[in-house]
Amino acid sequence: MNSDSSLISSALRTIEIESRAVSELLNRIDADFVKACEIMLACEGRVVVIGMGKSGHIGKKIAATLASTGTTAMYVHPAEASHGDIGMITAHDVVLAISNSGTTEEILFLLPILKRKGIPLVSLTGDKRSELAKAASANLDAKVDEEACPLGLAPTSSTTAALVLGDALAMALLEARGFTRDDFAISHPGGNLGRRLLIKVRDVMHSGDAIPKVLSGTTSLPEALLGNEQQRLWSNNHNR
Repeated sequence: MNSDSSLISSALRTIEIESRAVSELLNRIDADFVKACEIMLACEGRVVVIGMGKSGHIGKKIAATLASTGTTAMYVHPAEASHGDIGMITAHDVVLAISNSGTTEEILFLLPILKRKGIPLVSLTGDKRSELAKAASANLDAKVDEEACPLGLAPTSSTTAALVLGDALAMALLEARGFTRDDFAISHPGGNLGRRLLIKVRDVMHSGDAIPKVLSGTTSLPEALLGNEQQRLWSNNHNR
């Protein structure tokens, strides 16, 4: 059975490794990042995010963040794309392909079709020399020195780095578009956040003839609280 100290050590090691992986991204925000932003800002359609496995899960979150912050986006599963779903991707779109190795077969299989359709490609990879990175108009470098997994197998540092780069991309685009709090509220109408940002005093206040009024000095407290008709019914019920 593991001791408390070994469990804590494992957790701290994971956080330290992933923290370093994120810190190293600071040196990767370069001309390719700017170009990726420019391609997406010029896009007349949607940013279509694709990725397999854990990269796919990260891709769904990136697509959701883009969509809620002013950049129309969606996720398409690359394996399903090769069986018809590529029809969802139009010549007006941009594809953001996520693959740590840059050699994911299901994504590489789509490259000739994307090229034939004239669809701009941005890659997010851990290997800027990979086939995917070389095929892209811009590559976001998410290379990590090591995974936090002690076996070196489970995607951990690499998926964290990819997610952070996706957030950096989304926030850069948000600011470039001049996306506002009001714009954000429109994308989030549900729950406390939407109510706090969307509902104004004018939406719930009474005005004009709808404002309750009483005559000064001649209105009893029950009449003021209940209104004449309600006060009459209240009096009848309590006088029986």
